[in-house]
Amino acid sequence: MDLSKHLRYFLTVAEELHFSRAAAILGIAQPPLSQAMRRLEDELGVTLFDRLPRETALTAAGHALRDEAREFLAAEQRLRTLMSSVRDGALGTLRAGVPPETPAAALGELLRRLAEQAPGLDVDLQELTTAEQLELLAAARLDVGLLHQPVDDVDLCAGPAVRTRLGVVLPRTSPLARSNELTLADLAGHGLVVFPRATAPDWYDHLLAVCREHGFTPGRIRHARNPEFLCGLVLAGQGVALERESATRREPRVTWRPLTGDPLWQQVAAVWPRRSPHPAALRFAAVAGEVLTRSAGLPVPERAEGAPPPWSVVFHTAPGI
Repeated sequence: MDLSKHLRYFLTVAEELHFSRAAAILGIAQPPLSQAMRRLEDELGVTLFDRLPRETALTAAGHALRDEAREFLAAEQRLRTLMSSVRDGALGTLRAGVPPETPAAALGELLRRLAEQAPGLDVDLQELTTAEQLELLAAARLDVGLLHQPVDDVDLCAGPAVRTRLGVVLPRTSPLARSNELTLADLAGHGLVVFPRATAPDWYDHLLAVCREHGFTPGRIRHARNPEFLCGLVLAGQGVALERESATRREPRVTWRPLTGDPLWQQVAAVWPRRSPHPAALRFAAVAGEVLTRSAGLPVPERAEGAPPPWSVVFHTAPGI
């Protein structure tokens, strides 16, 4: 039995409460409609209509089925629309998370490139920390996110990681600023200004572990969520910071010095659920990887015209990054 067709017939009869009028609306004869409703009742094992001489009324089972049938047919239509969107390249809505410090130019380029490649894709871009994105991904309230690595979640797949080296942010008047580059051990005795651990616990722990391994154990730690506040704390003598060079561009009173040997790299990668991934997650990962690579001033591998993005099939579980 074609359940969807029979439920559509049922809803028309339930609305009209008159088999002849319902048959006219459906464009079929009344006897086939009556037979279809009998088959539906036999299939479900209930009586849906009280068939009285001068009127038709819904039974208790009919009233219960009316609401369920509407939800069933609506879900079927959503499924058909989604599959059609996947086939035609208009993929509906992609809920994507990005770190709060993502440069505005990179965000604009990301959205522009996605609009070019998938005109029907509505990207719901949300500013979220790594921890917030992991929570929403686990709750199926986010389809893909740009996360600071490492993250420890075997239920996620990951796209290419974009690496940006970190250096020391310090006041231009600091004696350390006289050196062209610094070691982490040079920072001994200073405090550290860093992002709150709650925003990206694994990355936070990794950063402090590398500092200790290289001879820098901060005397005190102050937390800053955005570059402006971070630079303000550095200028106030609350500590040095370990950040990307771009974090100092808006504050002329601080400077940035590279670390000898580049022991610290910030890594960002797009991740998405391993089970039932959104059809556009892989596309988002590839485009985001290219855009962030260019934003960091790194070379982007060229590909032949018409070839798929270089990372379209390169992904692995997040812990392996």
